[in-house]
Amino acid sequence: MATQTFKLRGMSCAACAGAIESAILAVPGVDTCSVNFGAEQARVTYNPERTSLPAIQAAVDAAGYRAAPIQANPLALDDDAERQGREQERRQLTRKAIASLGVGAVLILGSLPMMTGLPMPWMPVWLHDPWLQWLLTTPVLFWAGRSFFVNAWKAFKRRSATMDTLVAVGTGTAYLYSVLVLLYPAGLATHDTMPQVYFEVAAVIIALILLGHWLENRAKGQTSEALRQLIGLQPKTARLVRNGETLDIPITEVMVGDLLLVRPGEKIPVDGAITEGSSTLDESMVTGESVPVHKQVGDEVIGATLNKTGSFTFRATRVGQDTFLAQMVALVQQAQGSKAPIQRLADRVTGWFVPAVMAIAILTFVIWFVVTGNGTMALITTVGVLIIACPCALGLATPTSIMVGTGKGAEHGILIKSAESLELAHKVQTIVLDKTGTITQGKPTVTDYVTVHGTAQGHELALLQWAGSLERYSEHPLAAAVVSYAESQQQPSRLATQNFEAIPGQG
Repeated sequence: MATQTFKLRGMSCAACAGAIESAILAVPGVDTCSVNFGAEQARVTYNPERTSLPAIQAAVDAAGYRAAPIQANPLALDDDAERQGREQERRQLTRKAIASLGVGAVLILGSLPMMTGLPMPWMPVWLHDPWLQWLLTTPVLFWAGRSFFVNAWKAFKRRSATMDTLVAVGTGTAYLYSVLVLLYPAGLATHDTMPQVYFEVAAVIIALILLGHWLENRAKGQTSEALRQLIGLQPKTARLVRNGETLDIPITEVMVGDLLLVRPGEKIPVDGAITEGSSTLDESMVTGESVPVHKQVGDEVIGATLNKTGSFTFRATRVGQDTFLAQMVALVQQAQGSKAPIQRLADRVTGWFVPAVMAIAILTFVIWFVVTGNGTMALITTVGVLIIACPCALGLATPTSIMVGTGKGAEHGILIKSAESLELAHKVQTIVLDKTGTITQGKPTVTDYVTVHGTAQGHELALLQWAGSLERYSEHPLAAAVVSYAESQQQPSRLATQNFEAIPGQG
């Protein structure tokens, strides 16, 4: 069995995820499939002898969506074309959301007298003009909200229904009814009462749903940026030692067994073991400990950690997707693509919920029309059922929150293994943490100093200056604390010091 993750395009709601999952599972040779709407990914386990990646992609294409295999190396950044595509999509969504919200606000303002039943003489008369409302609503529906109608038509051709179906039918019904009222008001009048138009209903619903999509898009963008920062911890090049010469090579060309040189202040390119030299390393991104760790010949080093003091040579033992950083990024990506138990429930509900809502909406129209005889009231009530009964609250909110939570956690050094772990975290009653460098800063400071009786002989400040001058050449955190304290007491550590030697582990 082989496992492959696909990047999906064209999904608009949790029902789309269910349709893709069903299409992939129908491919002979596919064992399991899990589609995550929030992460826009499908994780597929299949038998390579019975099916292939193109066959799985073809099944997704036939369902009306697009799928592309994600490269195996988690440290590989998205290509520029994909990033530009996402940025263009975000800008377009922003324009549509702002325009539709502005139109919706104007239409709501013009409808206030009708909705409240109160006279508002201060309001401009032209805001009540139904022809103006029609003129403003039309571009909102067929420009800003075009994707809802296109996706609903695609779902109809697949003999399925999605959230877009509910939105398109609901807003389209309100719009068409209002157009009929505008063109043939006498034909829809009841009991000598002229019917009302409901253009603002269609426009505001489109505006609010687009606002929700914009917030979702923004959350995903922030999560992607957090992952990019994590991936960016790895240096782009490495210093290869070969035949006594040092060559700068791209990190992607480093092979297991290569000898690499690391100088002070540089990041370690890949995982390995020191063969020559020694140094202190900042491994806080791995262990959470801010106190540097001394490393010597034979000790293991971890890629993306920071070399503080000395130069050393090490032999690469793990490169590419096998490094610690790559495994950490892969863990975050898998957590973002995993499903919490409550999300699995939402996915099961979504499969039959949309058709059920359509049936309930039809039943609502029939009951209201039979009981009241008022077709207008029956129609508006039906539209309300279609719009309010959106099944994507859990289907959208849950995966988006998982993506944001795991991404922000990784940004702050907290790795969450799965969505299920995140959901069960509310049951945790006791947390055990290492104190030094984890819940404390790990940066010691001098609070006071005491001299041995009779040694200072009234020259305490001079003694402090001598101590600071001696410690000035040491990289140890305690030495830095002494130097900082001496300078804070107006005793600069600038006395000449000769033949200084730091002996690790001897204080």
